[in-house]
Amino acid sequence: MKVSELQAHGFQPISLPDGDREIDGVYIGDLLSWVMGRAQMDNAWITIMTNVNVIAVASLADTSCVILAEGVELPQELVETAQQKGINVLSSAKPIYETAVQLAGLVS
Repeated sequence: MKVSELQAHGFQPISLPDGDREIDGVYIGDLLSWVMGRAQMDNAWITIMTNVNVIAVASLADTSCVILAEGVELPQELVETAQQKGINVLSSAKPIYETAVQLAGLVS
């Protein structure tokens, strides 16, 4: 599934500079050092973290996108940073578990 296709399933795009990127799996985590070492390339990464380090970790781990669950919002300066770095960011109003279950059904 392509990142841009998530919009049809209720995910709201925040930064979508590479919407054609394929999603191959899902990773959930908020401890950034843990995510850096364990998220796989092309995973959709679900988190509630909204600081600049999220963009950096997404780039280092080469995730296909970051999905902000629980309705958290990304500050505007980080939206611009994500755009500049080519990082796809979407949001979901659903709790993390429900977001993960939905993605699992779409990506599997």
